[in-house]
Amino acid sequence: MDASTAVSTDALRAAHERFMTARGVPPGLRSLVTDSWRRCAASGVPPDGSRLPPLRKSLEELSAYRRTHPLAEVLPLFRDLLGAGAADDGHVFAVGDADGTLLWVEGDAAAVRRAERMHFVEGALWSEAQAGTNAPGTALQVGRPVQVVTGEHYSSAAHGWSCAAAPVHDPGSGRVLGVVDLSGGATIATPPALAAVRAAALAAEAVLARAMTPSGPLLGPDGRVLYAGADGQAGGARLSALGRDSALLECGGRVHRLSPRHSEIVVALALEGRGVPGDRLAVDLSEREVPPSTLRAELTRLRAVLGPTVLGSRPYALLCPVRTDFGDVAALLAEGRVAEALERYEGPLLPRSEAPAVLEQRRSLEQQLRGAVLAGGDAALLRRWVTSAWGADDGAAWLALAHLLPGGSAQRAAAAARAHALAPARAVPPQVARHAAVLQRARS
Repeated sequence: MDASTAVSTDALRAAHERFMTARGVPPGLRSLVTDSWRRCAASGVPPDGSRLPPLRKSLEELSAYRRTHPLAEVLPLFRDLLGAGAADDGHVFAVGDADGTLLWVEGDAAAVRRAERMHFVEGALWSEAQAGTNAPGTALQVGRPVQVVTGEHYSSAAHGWSCAAAPVHDPGSGRVLGVVDLSGGATIATPPALAAVRAAALAAEAVLARAMTPSGPLLGPDGRVLYAGADGQAGGARLSALGRDSALLECGGRVHRLSPRHSEIVVALALEGRGVPGDRLAVDLSEREVPPSTLRAELTRLRAVLGPTVLGSRPYALLCPVRTDFGDVAALLAEGRVAEALERYEGPLLPRSEAPAVLEQRRSLEQQLRGAVLAGGDAALLRRWVTSAWGADDGAAWLALAHLLPGGSAQRAAAAARAHALAPARAVPPQVARHAAVLQRARS
């Protein structure tokens, strides 16, 4: 639910009272909410918060049940993507089964205690029929990600909360395995929160799908999941970002065309070559301050695209060896293989990006390549440089080419003319300027 279309708290409270007293459909509410309220009323859910969701399982029963539940396999992933952020931002993160029974409830200690007062606890049944309109229960009911804010909850016991949740499906059969949820204050009533739970659910389904293959995921020496190729052996990825605004990442037999922002993130991580904390990555991506929640949401969306076996977090890192086209060019230059480096150079690195890490690498690589071409004294390489889009206005390169071409040739004359046209205008000496001014006055 976009905050720009949200109904005010007072209006939601008035709509809730009107529906509970007259059963009329209040204007301005989303159909998702009004349809849910009708189902809750038909199920006999009390709207005044007098009946809290029941506890279905004892701690012993719940412990045994959780050990064998399919979502236990992706709990570390959920904690990685959502749990840490919830604890940092004062929210609660929860995972429930297909019936709406909460299996894990974690997050900020104060928020967890506050949630306990309305029975939002492990073992409680938060289906729509038992708890009224709420993100986990309603997401399971309608089978898609939903967001419920404050007074949109059917039970007034939950009116102080906003929540976003998404169902998780079995990748083989398509059946619903459970639900993942974020609950808390005003920041949960925003598009990034809904995007985060949706991305977490997709990432979990990707992990479960990979686990169904014979090879399964490949674990590194430290126990972290590494990228696994189709043959089950450790594989690598190929990143192409020269001369393009949307980088291509090839891994696992798939080619991902990344958005410009995701391209910047992957390039920054490839340049780092190791795990980096969020604050460092934020500096790599922008000169302005990037809110941690914004960066986490972007990384969550990227992880949903690439999969958790490729992109890790806390610290953020690419979990498989990545070979880059800009790295190949730099390596060839280091070996003195200038002609091959120029052949591989498809253009500036992410040419429209203003991310500091990208800018620095772009300028460094271009300077290295240009310097090697100018210093090489090879007319063929200089010609290739000045006839490219990025070297066409390089006056020094045109002049160097003119000096290497045969005297009196048309090509030399053309190169020299181009160099002259690109040369910066020379300043007029002061005495000449004064003399010209005197002549001008005399003519007038």
